[in-house]
Amino acid sequence: MPKPHTPAQLAAQVNAWNSQNPVGAKVVVRRDDGTSNITVTTSEAWVLSGHSAVILLKGISGCYLLNRVTAISADHTVET
Repeated sequence: MPKPHTPAQLAAQVNAWNSQNPVGAKVVVRRDDGTSNITVTTSEAWVLSGHSAVILLKGISGCYLLNRVTAISADHTVET
């Protein structure tokens, strides 16, 4: 089982994300069912209740774990 992140590690993860990715950044998110979706961020990342780095995403209710979100280039498209 993976070791939980410390508060300092979570804060560093959030700070790194926020410094590199502004609100409105295009991202791909890995959903609970294993699928991936492209969306954009609607908030900065933050540490939720001292235990999880999270962010808000357009079209997804509630916050999402930051380790399931990856920034992508603004011109990234999905091949069909």
